[in-house]
Amino acid sequence: MSQLPAPVLDHVVINVKGELEPSVDIYRRLGFALTERGHHSLGTSNHLAIFGENYLELLGYEAGKSTARPDVTQAPLGLTGLVFKTQDSLGLFAELQARGVGVETPAEFFRPVRLPDGTTQDARFRTVRLASELVRNGRTFFCHHFTPEHVWRDEWRDHPNGVTDIVGFVIASPNPAVTAALYDRVFGPGVLAATGTQGYSLTAGRARVHFVTPLDAERRFGKVETTDDGSERNVALILRTRSLAQTQATLKENGVPWTALADGSVLVAAADGFHVALQFVEGDGA
Repeated sequence: MSQLPAPVLDHVVINVKGELEPSVDIYRRLGFALTERGHHSLGTSNHLAIFGENYLELLGYEAGKSTARPDVTQAPLGLTGLVFKTQDSLGLFAELQARGVGVETPAEFFRPVRLPDGTTQDARFRTVRLASELVRNGRTFFCHHFTPEHVWRDEWRDHPNGVTDIVGFVIASPNPAVTAALYDRVFGPGVLAATGTQGYSLTAGRARVHFVTPLDAERRFGKVETTDDGSERNVALILRTRSLAQTQATLKENGVPWTALADGSVLVAAADGFHVALQFVEGDGA
């Protein structure tokens, strides 16, 4: 087997289903400058918050439009997508097969993007998704951007809340070791670090993926999304801001409840983050 490149977070997906308008209102009040609505060739629609190395996607569908995407229609509301970068999607697909990791056939699609100069260009991608039975209540996949210049644009990176990157993605699992082991199979061996008594983490570029127990997640982030079958659930994001004072001022101005934690970071509860707990930090607070 050849060695896969080190994991780097590409983006995260918040599944909003038919609630595009309410979710957009929430995330704008949270201080994110969202792109205008995009429409995928697969029938879904989205808004993005673009950062330095990664981005956040609100993904759903408009009323009256059909989409053949059970990964959206049948998934829960909230944080359902953990997406890594790849620049060799076909080679990645072959390598995952060689490792015996269940993986779906690569899929290509596009989304027209209206650029600031008034022209429209297609943002094109190829994705490679880990088999659905390996990741419950969401999906983990790799995204190969053929046109990154139509996604990461400087004029879309300035957010009123000061956020510059996603630096943490939190998965709550009754058995973090079992949940994390999948990612050691994909990227490893040896990519996981033990944290606390039962937790693990995986460095993914500027971000870290955390595997924690539901109790640990609740201790850190308050009430988070849970499952009724003992399966894992993506529950929280940690976001780096250039100024916590700027974040606090934006939240206060927009009437969003928040809590200052003992370490100085700012927490917005899952109930106010469209089913996702959001922690804002300065520096390396992930």
